Amino acid sequence: MKVGDRIPEVLGVDQNGRQIKASDFRGRKIILYSYPKANTSGCTAEACSLQSHKAELEAAGFSIIGVSKDKQETQKKFADANNLEFPLIADTDTTLLQELGCWGEKVACGHRTIGTLRTTYLVDEEGIIYKVFQPKEIKTKIHAEQILAQL
Repeated sequence: MKVGDRIPEVLGVDQNGRQIKASDFRGRKIILYSYPKANTSGCTAEACSLQSHKAELEAAGFSIIGVSKDKQETQKKFADANNLEFPLIADTDTTLLQELGCWGEKVACGHRTIGTLRTTYLVDEEGIIYKVFQPKEIKTKIHAEQILAQL
């Protein structure tokens, strides 16, 4: 997806078994971010950056939603271990990741693989994407600061 596109209505099921829909957030902006794998160093750093700055992001009108291919139980353990207070969608069949355009070929350790491309979408109050952070732009340890700098 690109700037100007509307995010899908049904986003998926989070770590607590709740179905998450875009309309649940109507009137609020959304940080919708995809990450490759829970409990890895980069993904943990990114999630913790967002959690650490959650109050500032909420004050700016944002809700945070993460999505990865991990199972619901894995997402729950990841959220609990890192005190994450936002939904983590368990997109095990990659439906949402593919719809967003952040599932594809990537190079890891010199090998070409298919997987989640770390991407962040800033979404307005009506569900329209207005900014996309591409994989090479994202600095996991300071990602929340990168977002706040765009406001």
